[in-house]
Amino acid sequence: MTRIAIALAQDFADWEPALLAAAARSYLGVEIVHATPDGRPVTSMGGLNVTPETSYDALDPDNIDALVIPGGLSWEKGTAADLGGLVQRFREKDRLVAGICAAASALAGTGILNHVAHTGNSLASHKAYPAYRGDGLYRDQPKAVSDGGIITAAGSAPVSFAVEILKNLGLFGPEAEAELGIFAAEHR
Repeated sequence: MTRIAIALAQDFADWEPALLAAAARSYLGVEIVHATPDGRPVTSMGGLNVTPETSYDALDPDNIDALVIPGGLSWEKGTAADLGGLVQRFREKDRLVAGICAAASALAGTGILNHVAHTGNSLASHKAYPAYRGDGLYRDQPKAVSDGGIITAAGSAPVSFAVEILKNLGLFGPEAEAELGIFAAEHR
């Protein structure tokens, strides 16, 4: 069974992983594992209270196929946990790593975007991180970008973000396309 870990932080953007989690879990039989920095409950920007199954440190990339990180206010507030070790553990095992919105910039801060095509809310938000040197590979586009096992998206692109994750996991078939297509209809 495919397993996706969603790394949540206090004040996470609840709409960003929602379509992925719903389509993957309800229609494709994927196990979704929620994690927080310390394994304690968090509250989203919209007031959704989430009790996670585990902590970031307890996530084992040998048992999880993808690490998905939604954005949120914790990066803007400077209260987000350091993702460097978590991301490195997943990349060392060649696991898919995906970040959307402020989490795409947090990935920039780990240095993993320096050698792959990527996007995010803005190039300026990535450049705020000293470890980021991937300016030439930044794609200013509305849809998610997938390259080398890393997926990034602006916060306005949760549908294409979900699609790219499912494609990379070999799960994007007609059923997923139909379900996610409903949510993308307004963009036609």
